[in-house]
Amino acid sequence: MYEKNIIIGVTSIVLAFGAIIGLAKVCAPKSDVSQEAATTQTKAKTKKINKIKKKQAKKVDNGALYRPYSDPKDLRKAGTWKKKSEPKKYPKIKPYEKDLTLRVSLKGNRTYLLRKGKVLYTMLSTGGIYKKGKSLTPTGTFRIQNGRGDSFFNYNLGEGANNWTSWSPDNVYLFHSVPTKADYSYNLKEAAKLGRTQGSHGCIRLSVPDSKWIMDHIPDGTKVVIKNN
Repeated sequence: MYEKNIIIGVTSIVLAFGAIIGLAKVCAPKSDVSQEAATTQTKAKTKKINKIKKKQAKKVDNGALYRPYSDPKDLRKAGTWKKKSEPKKYPKIKPYEKDLTLRVSLKGNRTYLLRKGKVLYTMLSTGGIYKKGKSLTPTGTFRIQNGRGDSFFNYNLGEGANNWTSWSPDNVYLFHSVPTKADYSYNLKEAAKLGRTQGSHGCIRLSVPDSKWIMDHIPDGTKVVIKNN
């Protein structure tokens, strides 16, 4: 009986000691290793969140802040240069030739065909690069000239284009397609800027179909208004 009591007592002590050790493990502060792991996970999550925010920021259309007119719902996305900017048919010109205006927003990266102030068609466009806060494209009121052509290449700039229509008497400033290389192929890097940002040496770049339509249909003398906004 005495030995049995000893065994029970020893067992109780062992169990109690085990419980104390378990409680100590639960209540003990986390090791430095655990803290480092938690810190690493937090940093990883923060980095991921910042990456997502940065990616979303790139999608923001900053040009929208400068546009005088809202984009139509059917306007193709920026960078579309092989197709016309809006899927719908180009507007009829006759008999409204004298009422037309081509309105360019340089910072908004848009060119609008207006009739008595009403937007008939919106085009993705790219104007002159800004240097020291000023665009290489002159602003003001101009007129479509009789200078037009299928293509050109400027060897000094190492750049050409198709479907050009002049809006300056000396044929220096033009509406034309996205730029071409010396081998007549389109410069895809520059074409991707269409409707997104500035990139030209002063001319107004348009999609291939839009530039051809202007060349073929917009009459000489049509007013051209170019503004930063």
